[in-house]
Amino acid sequence: MKIFIDTADVGQIKQAASWGILDGVTTNPSHVAKALVGTQRTLAALYSDILELTDGPVSLEAVSTQAADIVAEGRKLALLRANVVVKVPLTPEGLKAVRQLAREGIKTNVTVVFSPAQALLAAKCGATYVSPFIGRLDNAGDRGLDVLREIKTIYRNFGFKTEILAAAVRHPLHVVDAALAGADAATMPYDVFEMLYKHPFTDAALATFAADWAKVPGQTSDLSR
Repeated sequence: MKIFIDTADVGQIKQAASWGILDGVTTNPSHVAKALVGTQRTLAALYSDILELTDGPVSLEAVSTQAADIVAEGRKLALLRANVVVKVPLTPEGLKAVRQLAREGIKTNVTVVFSPAQALLAAKCGATYVSPFIGRLDNAGDRGLDVLREIKTIYRNFGFKTEILAAAVRHPLHVVDAALAGADAATMPYDVFEMLYKHPFTDAALATFAADWAKVPGQTSDLSR
């Protein structure tokens, strides 16, 4: 399963990329606003910086609401770099735009998906990715992972090539469950990305090793002496 970071914070993306396991980036208008408001940076500069940090897919969201405008915006975004994926909301106008962008060979990520029926429509329109918001479903009292599993079954039944990108991931268990359910990718905020490494037993074991090693006379890792 591919692991994406969900942010427009260049520092967070750079740190995640340095760990060697980052497969891509997803952004949204809220993330972009957080990164730009109160600064002198331009949107073009921000997107350029993000795209420089990974060769993997980078989802940049179209903010237009009418199909023709979404298509025009998507074309401009796709010109920024070959790894751009145009993020489009699950609306009738959005799906019209996805159909046209797919015909033009432009990759798309259909976002704010909350049901298998919506995911079916996205796949039929040729979406490259579909993003079910599993964490938000859980928050609303639904079972986000059940929705993801149903989407997986539908796609398998009909041979859809659309990849399932588990989104609105809240904690490491969401990541594990998404992998077990067969998601093609999961996107998560920086703090969840970081938590994937952490376990109290790992910390305890390393502390014990360090304390015991400190007792070794003349301890050194240089075995040539």
